Amino acid sequence: MSTLIVPRTESELTMDLGVRWRLHGDGRTPAPGAVVRPDERLSWPRTAGLGAQHVVAMFGASFVAPVLMGLDPNLAIMMSGVATVIFLLATRGRVPSYLGCSLSFVGVAAVIRAQGGSSATVTGAVFVVGAALFVVGLAVQRFGARIIHAAMPPIVTGAVVMLIGFNLAPVTASTYWPQDQWTALLVMLFTGLAVVCLRGFWSRIAIFLGLVFGYALSWVLDTVFGRIHSADGSGKVTDHWRLDFSAVGDADWIGLPSFHAPAFEWSAILVALPVVIALVAENAGHVKAVGEMTGDDLDGKLGTAISADGAASMLSTAVGGPPNTTYSENIGVMAATRVYSTAAYWAAAGFALLFGLCPKFGAVVAAIPGGVLGGITVILYGMIGLLGAQIWINAGVDLRNPLNLVPAAAGIIIGVGNVSLKFTDTFSLSGIALGTLVVITGYHVLRAFAPAHLKTQEPLLDAGTSSYDERETDGRGARHPGEPQPPAEP
Repeated sequence: MSTLIVPRTESELTMDLGVRWRLHGDGRTPAPGAVVRPDERLSWPRTAGLGAQHVVAMFGASFVAPVLMGLDPNLAIMMSGVATVIFLLATRGRVPSYLGCSLSFVGVAAVIRAQGGSSATVTGAVFVVGAALFVVGLAVQRFGARIIHAAMPPIVTGAVVMLIGFNLAPVTASTYWPQDQWTALLVMLFTGLAVVCLRGFWSRIAIFLGLVFGYALSWVLDTVFGRIHSADGSGKVTDHWRLDFSAVGDADWIGLPSFHAPAFEWSAILVALPVVIALVAENAGHVKAVGEMTGDDLDGKLGTAISADGAASMLSTAVGGPPNTTYSENIGVMAATRVYSTAAYWAAAGFALLFGLCPKFGAVVAAIPGGVLGGITVILYGMIGLLGAQIWINAGVDLRNPLNLVPAAAGIIIGVGNVSLKFTDTFSLSGIALGTLVVITGYHVLRAFAPAHLKTQEPLLDAGTSSYDERETDGRGARHPGEPQPPAEP
């Protein structure tokens, strides 16, 4: 007996890809208390405006990151748009998200360059991390989120995220802050006030506002006091302008960013691989947070989201761009507007692609004064590190338990202090790589030998990183207001 195969209509195919949206109400403003769901949209002009808002929200961190990594900011913004499209298609429009340049790799890039690595070496190492993340996503799809919790419990994940962030402290102290200490101090104070005192959308773009303030302040100081005698970007002490726009005038208005192929070196790859842990934590936290806001149970999409992030990062680094990850700034925009439409993220991706084709725009970004970066990175790097503490708090990790305390303490000191372990004349482990290895292996080895009473602490989520405790939900998979939220990209 033959089976009749009915061709699927174009409408059914587009709905499967998550690129077909119902108009919400009159398309203007959501009713009081109503939300615009991922498969809904407002009018196209309003959707485009929301897309622009998402681009502004991610602008600060997503443009600072490639500059700190020594990569082309134009290519970074272009590939963030491509990565967002890949993510939306892979998740079938179920998980509204923007993918921007990951700050978790800034420390890795600094270490690789300090070892003599080039931009190609950096992107090659990060490409391998993207591939590893893709494989982790496939494993989660196959075996469930429980494997994440088994291999990387909160004590391990939090410690690794913490040491990655705090390992960056010397970069700020020795590279950016000395270029203009007073500008750095004022930018730090302004950005801190913006984060704490502003409300809603404005607090979410505090890094962007700090950049704008720093540009304006540097221009004023150049105008009033002239050149500054300090270290420049290369570390050489000279008389130079704080704000140098000479490259902006030479840049074209329209053109392609610079591409390059990755290069693979084992020493660089070993330094970069620990960041996989941070990326898994970021994605898990993002998916769970979106599920709580929309009221959808997105457990089944966690593996897909992780794999999509890995695939997007592989594509970006294959052409010389930075890796990407989900952004908490954009979660804040959704929470403030109550618009979760993925159509807005498609619009944001379109704007990002257009910005990437404007070399003059990238030249403006690349001209960020070192003192401005010094003030911003003091807060930014600290926030990355303290996300590790947030993971511990959300998971209820008991640091009085020596099984948790010992591996975390040892790994963090090794990672932050850049302790090195030399095996041969040509191979050694240090800093982030060695600290992560100590935390992971130390925890599991100690757990194997620890007495039973030290292993009785219950995990936060018995079924895995993104599972929901039905006793504490409203029946739709959403937690009650006021419950601690999971971590995401600062």
